[in-house]
Amino acid sequence: MPGNILDVKVNVGDHVEANQLVLMLEAMKMENEIFTPVAGTVVGVHVKKGDSVNSDDLLISIG
Repeated sequence: MPGNILDVKVNVGDHVEANQLVLMLEAMKMENEIFTPVAGTVVGVHVKKGDSVNSDDLLISIG
């Protein structure tokens, strides 16, 4: 969903578990927690705090 990035909780190189909180997104005046669907290593963070994003934007890459 389109919105603004409130906070990025991970950095490139971090190991993440499935269902780990990685981003906070504000959309429609509500804060939404974004969780990773898989475990792995963060290989790319494509947004930063304050960025505006659209529905199909790539936010974080996990390898």
